[in-house]
Amino acid sequence: MVSDRAAIPTPLAAAIGVLAVGVALGFGDLVAALAAPPSSPFLAVGDQFIRLTPEPLKQFAISAFGTYDKQVLLGSMAVVIVLVAVIGGVLSRRSPLPGIVLVVVLGLVGASSTLASPTFTAAYLLPPLAALLGGVATFVGLHRLARPSSDGPGARDPRRRVALGLGAALVGAGVTGVLGRVLAAAGGAEASRSAVGPLRSSAGQPATFPPPGADFAASGTPTWITPNADFYRIDTALQVPQVSASDYRLRIHGMVDRELTLDYEQLRDRALIEAPITMACVSNDIGGDLISNAVFLGVPLRDLLAEAGVRPGADQIASTSVDGFTTGTPVAACTDGRNAMLALGMNGQPLPVEHGFPVRMVVPGLYGFVSGCKWITDIELTTFDSFTSYWEQRGWAEQAPVKTQSRIDVPRADVPVPAGRVTVAGTAWAQHRGISRVEVRADSGPWQNADLATDVSIDTWRMWRTALDLTPGPHTLQVRATDATGATQPEPVSLTIPDGATGWHTVNGMAR
Repeated sequence: MVSDRAAIPTPLAAAIGVLAVGVALGFGDLVAALAAPPSSPFLAVGDQFIRLTPEPLKQFAISAFGTYDKQVLLGSMAVVIVLVAVIGGVLSRRSPLPGIVLVVVLGLVGASSTLASPTFTAAYLLPPLAALLGGVATFVGLHRLARPSSDGPGARDPRRRVALGLGAALVGAGVTGVLGRVLAAAGGAEASRSAVGPLRSSAGQPATFPPPGADFAASGTPTWITPNADFYRIDTALQVPQVSASDYRLRIHGMVDRELTLDYEQLRDRALIEAPITMACVSNDIGGDLISNAVFLGVPLRDLLAEAGVRPGADQIASTSVDGFTTGTPVAACTDGRNAMLALGMNGQPLPVEHGFPVRMVVPGLYGFVSGCKWITDIELTTFDSFTSYWEQRGWAEQAPVKTQSRIDVPRADVPVPAGRVTVAGTAWAQHRGISRVEVRADSGPWQNADLATDVSIDTWRMWRTALDLTPGPHTLQVRATDATGATQPEPVSLTIPDGATGWHTVNGMAR
């Protein structure tokens, strides 16, 4: 039996476990950046977690953390991995076997997650293999240095040797991890985007947006155009796909007369349209901010579909992203005259990388999960009976037209306002139908018509404002909108899944 005096001190053993796993993750990220960026073991496990997570938990994460849900997931994973590494290290105070088993198990988890990737290739196995070998070698090496029995005759300063080993492992983990992230982020997409240059619609000069009176930003509404940096982002990509314009290819096939394969320049050289379009996420709660408006520029989908020749019976466009994500869009919504497009530009610039550069799909009037395929690389004409998209497999709606909604932007529930005449302002939307009326009331009193901002397009949101007399004390404000078909948004509250939330936005505030 080995005495405690021959065991590695607990803090040092824990540090060895953490550093070994850190080196493993760093090696995995570095090899992934060189071989196949989507195959990073850390990100592959995160992607697999997203695929297997029950829908209620996903919706809770989006509701609770919004656009920060991915950072929360990755941070939580990091915490769990550190705790497991600490446990593995502590269990290895006397023998390296528990730690070796731990690293191997983590390596196998990473490998199995990469195998489950919808874009798997043989190259995806290299990063988890490198992570496993690097982690085991680091753990064994540090364990040998740290064992008290290593202090034999001629060992001048074992503590210095251990410190150097730990420092080298720490540097190795940091350098490989950072270098891997830098190489992955520098995959050429941002440089390629910068080199694209100006994009112009076939009409010549870009249209002037917004027109006068399109928003009431001075009263507290959002600006009519959402800056690219502020445009909401909800997708399943833990690592933004890096696709350069020169490498981009789009295939259109399936139930068509002529299969098409187009590169970026061929799309750019076509007749391009420019149109303002408000996009909304189906996960947007009542009063939520997962909605933005931009001026998109791209190739009309109706033109591409006409050139390919859609065969009778094809009622769905199955789109696939470069990372394997899929959407299913009704053919009718892309051919009925609305500005459905493969977008190349956004607010006068090439698409931002995180919003789909080089090319994404945009279809007015439909929630993004059925119409907003980013980094789109494949379009298959098919039927709803023959293909089930990513979110439909998880219980979401097959077809998802955006519901009429409205939101109070000011006053906010957490900001008291002076009693008296109070400005109430907000946003309403009913994409591809338009907003005709917005009504506001206080404390379940009579509805009061709000003033509407300039009506720019039925495919964009519309701002509104009014003034209410509020006495000192608590108040409840509510808003409802009526679309251009005459339908008023319903009062009963429904959840976001499977096809969007309903209900009147209610703000409980205080006047003083």
